[in-house]
Amino acid sequence: MNIILKNTGKRYNREWIFRNINYTFAQGSSYAITGANGSGKSTLLQIIAGASMHSEGEIKWAAASQTSTKITPENSYTQIAFAAPYLELIEEFTATEMLSFHATFKPLTAPAAQILQIVGLQKAANKQIRYFSSGMKQRLKLAQAFFSNTSTLLLDEPITNLDEEGIELYKKLLQNYTVDRLVIVSSNDKQEYAYCEHIIGIGDYK
Repeated sequence: MNIILKNTGKRYNREWIFRNINYTFAQGSSYAITGANGSGKSTLLQIIAGASMHSEGEIKWAAASQTSTKITPENSYTQIAFAAPYLELIEEFTATEMLSFHATFKPLTAPAAQILQIVGLQKAANKQIRYFSSGMKQRLKLAQAFFSNTSTLLLDEPITNLDEEGIELYKKLLQNYTVDRLVIVSSNDKQEYAYCEHIIGIGDYK
């Protein structure tokens, strides 16, 4: 899926967070949205995901090829996987139940047991998420996103709460599970976006 922004802007009350973004995010490429804390990186990513409304301009989600299924604003979410530290998990579920529930909305590319093995959560497969550490929760959020069968992967500060081992896991996931996908990372930490081919400074659109 390609995502096209035309004169896109967002404001809160009378203050513009960003304006006049004209940009095409193409499937098969990787992009980083960078900027200081509070600059609007996460807001832009949520608009790209269709989770938040823009204030001006437009956004289009388009099939990457003529043979692909037509994408409308109503079904664009089926092509988007999103991971962010502020997204909530259902804490009464176990890790296995959470992945199984997620799969009812977006099919997974591997069985839940295999996914948990890859992200190092196999020993916690039947443990309620409420007893997970913040790092374990972030691993599970990354698992849901990376192993969703979607053409687009959106990552907001993806190494938040991860230790060194978790950061290395994140880098391996990027290397192994993003082929032919559109990847957009919102971050001000180069470890998170060093992989990306294109850099977009949100400060250029103030």
